[in-house]
Amino acid sequence: MNDIGQTEQQFETIIQKCRTIFLAKMKDYGSSWRILRISSLTDQVFIKANRIRSIETKGVRKVDEGIIPEYVGIVNYSIIALIQLELGEESEQNLSPGEAEKLYNKHIYAARDLMLNKNHDYAEVWREMRLSSLTDIILMKLMRIKQIEDNMGKTFISEGIDANYQDIINYSIFALIKLEE
Repeated sequence: MNDIGQTEQQFETIIQKCRTIFLAKMKDYGSSWRILRISSLTDQVFIKANRIRSIETKGVRKVDEGIIPEYVGIVNYSIIALIQLELGEESEQNLSPGEAEKLYNKHIYAARDLMLNKNHDYAEVWREMRLSSLTDIILMKLMRIKQIEDNMGKTFISEGIDANYQDIINYSIFALIKLEE
C-alpha cells in the first residue's frame, strides 16, 4: 500500500491542475455559472460521469476528448455546486476571480480534509478499486443528490447534498490519480 502522505501530495497536484482550469475558465466566462441552479449543476456532473461510463463500457470514443478532462470537469462543477449551496442561487451573480478562487480553495480543501480522515480509516482501499467502480460510485452519489433535490433538500438519516458532492470530488480525484499512475 502507498503512504497516506503520498496520497496527500498526489491530491495536491491534481487540485492544482483542476484549479488552474477553473481560473482559466473564469477569465474566459467570468462567473456565468452563478446563474445555474443546484439541480442544473447536478445534471451537468451527471452528463460528465455518464460519458465516462459510456467510454469505459464501449471502449471507444468518437469525441476527441478523453476521460481525464471529464473527471476534472466533475471536480470543478462539484466545487461550483458547493459554492452555490453556500452563497445561494439568489445572491449576487458576479464574483470576482479572487473571490471565486477563495471560495474554490475553501471547498476543495474541505473535501481534501474529509478525504484524509476517511483515507486514514479505510487505509487507502481506493487504490485497490477499479476505475469503473469509482465511476459507478460517482453516478450513485449523483442519484442520491437527485433524490435529495426531489425531496426539497430534506433527508431523514442520510448526509446532505454537500457531503455527497465532497465524496464525488474525492472519488474523481482518486480516479485522476489512478489515471496518472
